[in-house]
Amino acid sequence: MSRTRRSAALALALAVAGCGGGGLKLTPIRGAQTRPSNVAAYFKVQTSGGEPVGGLSAEQFKIYEDDQLVSQYESKQVILNPEVAASHYTMLLVDMSGSVAESGAVDALVEAASAFAERVEKTQRVAVYAFDGCGKLHPIAPFTSPGGAAGAVRSLKGYKPDDPSTDLNGAVVKGIAELDTALSRAEHPTRFGTIVVFTDGSDRAGRVPKDALEKAVDDTKYEVFAIGLGAEMKESELKRVGKSGTAKANDKEAMLKAFDTIAQKIEASTKSYYLLSYCSPARAGKHTLRIEAEAKGDGKTTRTGSFETEFDATGFGQGCDPKTPPHFDVTKGDALAPSPEKKKEEARRSGARPKPADPKPADKPADPKPASSAPAGEEFTP
Repeated sequence: MSRTRRSAALALALAVAGCGGGGLKLTPIRGAQTRPSNVAAYFKVQTSGGEPVGGLSAEQFKIYEDDQLVSQYESKQVILNPEVAASHYTMLLVDMSGSVAESGAVDALVEAASAFAERVEKTQRVAVYAFDGCGKLHPIAPFTSPGGAAGAVRSLKGYKPDDPSTDLNGAVVKGIAELDTALSRAEHPTRFGTIVVFTDGSDRAGRVPKDALEKAVDDTKYEVFAIGLGAEMKESELKRVGKSGTAKANDKEAMLKAFDTIAQKIEASTKSYYLLSYCSPARAGKHTLRIEAEAKGDGKTTRTGSFETEFDATGFGQGCDPKTPPHFDVTKGDALAPSPEKKKEEARRSGARPKPADPKPADKPADPKPASSAPAGEEFTP
């Protein structure tokens, strides 16, 4: 079968996603198949209520091909480092308006933000930007300088606002755009973003209207968290920004705990992504793959869930190493971006005409072949 025909067949993969009862939801994101017989799937595990489930071992997953259980000894299934499959970026937006910079809480803020960055940097890229009332973001530790965000946060101790007002709405809107740009340059085709906003009050500058902020937050695919400082900080104001979760510190002593609460949420979400790789016993033809997860719940209960997909074993043979990183097609773009069909449906509902797809350059060079004699891996996507 030609590469083109195989790719077309694989477009049907992951047609059944996140099925299976018993309390777990498995959401497939990307998959790959590579000769000699490597099959890999990148997916997220959550409870039926949407809480992330991390810490599962390879032995807690069962692999079925055509409804027949594949022996773990035969498949040599392993959980690979998910960093080879996806880029996870977190942006911290820190309010350094006059009410914060002159409040005497900066030392506590720096300690809390530094601990936050140090913890989150263990699993993903972190950038820190400050904002005040001047209508722009001030880079403290941009994504272009990987690592070291925790140390860079300490420079906030000497921060002097250009404008003492608070451009909260504008900072969030600009932060989303900045994260878009950073992730467009990310190494992997599967990209996830998180924005964490720290503030001690509502928008005062009025540069960006409230409805524009709400639309930007609602429309973004990123998780957005908000941390509020001060007893007068309204929960409704925090939730307007933090659609994914909020934390509140009524005083500077509670600030460390507030930042740590959000760091835990981000860490748990990151650890709920799995890259499962195995050696298929199949040697020809198309097959249905089902991956089941099993996790202990409260007490003695066991939660289960599964998803199904399809792969093509044409040309498969012996010599598989399941620890070989899978090949994901970097031309596929963001795995969480809306599909063309979804975009058309959204445009139809809004009454707008969908934009035509960008024409493919005629002189685009063909994908380079890998150095090894084995062909590059085929990818199956939702």
